Amino acid sequence: MKSIKYVVLLLFILFEAVGCGNKKEGKNKDGFTYEKTSDYSSKIDDSVDNVVLTGNDAMQFNKTEIRVKAGKKVKLTLIHVGKMDKNVMGHNFVLLKQGTSLTAFGNKAATAPATEYIPKDASNDIIAHTKLIGGGETTVIEFDAPEVGEYDFLCSFPGHYAMMKGKFVVD
Repeated sequence: MKSIKYVVLLLFILFEAVGCGNKKEGKNKDGFTYEKTSDYSSKIDDSVDNVVLTGNDAMQFNKTEIRVKAGKKVKLTLIHVGKMDKNVMGHNFVLLKQGTSLTAFGNKAATAPATEYIPKDASNDIIAHTKLIGGGETTVIEFDAPEVGEYDFLCSFPGHYAMMKGKFVVD
């Protein structure tokens, strides 16, 4: 009977130790700390429209519409939340000028693997673009918002533009 008490006590201590492990205030189980909202708010720049866009292994952006203000700088962060390599499931963000055919550009881009699927002769068709990234990677670009209107954006990796596209609206 005495040994059962010790076993129960030992199990209780073990469960408490496991259940309370890694619970330090301000940290998660991986040891990362997070900024407080009040500290972060002092870092916000009102002259920049910050846009975060993700792409995944199912050939999808998380947004089909992006809205920014005319006359502002745009800081676009593209995050590939998938796991596949950029040679298999690479993603980029390409903002096309008005009047540029999304389909024609996507088809031309598919023939430009040496330049990360951005055709060398496409500078008259593009406002801005990111580099090509693979699973777990992130890239950031900054550019001036174009004039008021609607623009197309896409991923120019071969075949992706059929699903990975959207409207970039400047108000």
